[in-house]
Amino acid sequence: MEDSSKHLPGEVKNNMPEPIRSDGAGATDRGPRDGMRDLENPDMLVPPETDAGLLPNLKFSFSDTHMQLNHGGWSREITVRDFPVSTTLAGVNMRLTPGGVRELHWHQQAEWAYMLLGRARVTSVDQEGRNFIADVGPGDLWYFPAGIPHSIQGLEDGCEFLLVFDDGSFSDLNTLSISDWFAHTPKDVLSANFGVPESAFDAIPSGQIYIYQDVVPGPLESQKVQSPYGTVPQSFTHSLLAQTPVKTPGGSVRIVDSSNFPISRTIAAALVEIEPGAMRELHWHPNNDEWQYYLTGKGRMTVFAGNGIARTFDYRAGDVGYVPFAYGHYIQNTGSQTLWFLEMFKSDRFADVSLNQWMALTPRELVGDNVRVGSEVLDALRKEKWPVVKYPGFPIFPDK
Repeated sequence: MEDSSKHLPGEVKNNMPEPIRSDGAGATDRGPRDGMRDLENPDMLVPPETDAGLLPNLKFSFSDTHMQLNHGGWSREITVRDFPVSTTLAGVNMRLTPGGVRELHWHQQAEWAYMLLGRARVTSVDQEGRNFIADVGPGDLWYFPAGIPHSIQGLEDGCEFLLVFDDGSFSDLNTLSISDWFAHTPKDVLSANFGVPESAFDAIPSGQIYIYQDVVPGPLESQKVQSPYGTVPQSFTHSLLAQTPVKTPGGSVRIVDSSNFPISRTIAAALVEIEPGAMRELHWHPNNDEWQYYLTGKGRMTVFAGNGIARTFDYRAGDVGYVPFAYGHYIQNTGSQTLWFLEMFKSDRFADVSLNQWMALTPRELVGDNVRVGSEVLDALRKEKWPVVKYPGFPIFPDK
């Protein structure tokens, strides 16, 4: 009989991890398996002993989605169809080539975006005829309210960005596009609407273009159009990386919501940095579900749902995580590089409750008696919130 004690978590046999916990629970897996998946999900293969009960899947990767390829770029999306728990928000990852255009369009949902790399030009006009045009680069945001028409075009080196919509059932392939509307409007109606002959519309597209290749536009000033009604009163763009972060031992947080990006009334977010050996502290959010996008590094999150239910997931760049409303959770950096991720909410304001701060601001005797801890824990509690924590001598993965 095989000695299972030789195959503990963190070890592999024949380059394959084995589902065996350090206490001996489990057994080797000799059947068909996807070893690459097991290596990416060590806490699903060997769950911590504290995991228990049933929680839905709280992880999905853009790498497992369909790629929509067009001349001028590509897109892929994560919606409630692929990720059933994600009911509040949906995400789209999009790439545009230099000059590539996401055509003139609008949505029934609000669009929030984070520029991952490169630069783009965005344009829009609101219901009052006030227009907007701006260039955005890495770390910049834009937000277009539901029903507001807009466009996106890649500049010199193209661009890649994340789009987030305030409806989990959203699909970017099912939006309202100018080319699609033209294609499904009689030419005599187009003629009457614009006051030009029907022949002027002989070359219009036969359906939705979605993304198409064009030339790189000229300088911003050369493309500005003066509106008799002026420009929009609230900017549709925001520079998140220009914000002064909340710095704590172990990392930083930049929060953006309607308080500092006034137009963003349905999506709030935080850009979180977690250094190696640090963690996003034990907390929960009292406003809505949390939708996460992992930018760099590797992380681990355990979600606590009450009634003895908890489950742990592993994440890496390109993954989306989800935490249902008010569930307790934390995120640890499990790699050797800094972990960066976005946490987003269908809300006008960012809000979180710190377990540490709650305990520190509650009568000491009550806390001690409730969780049966003494002065060693009670004296360490903090009245100030630290979103990210790291303590000398208390690493995330102490030597065993």
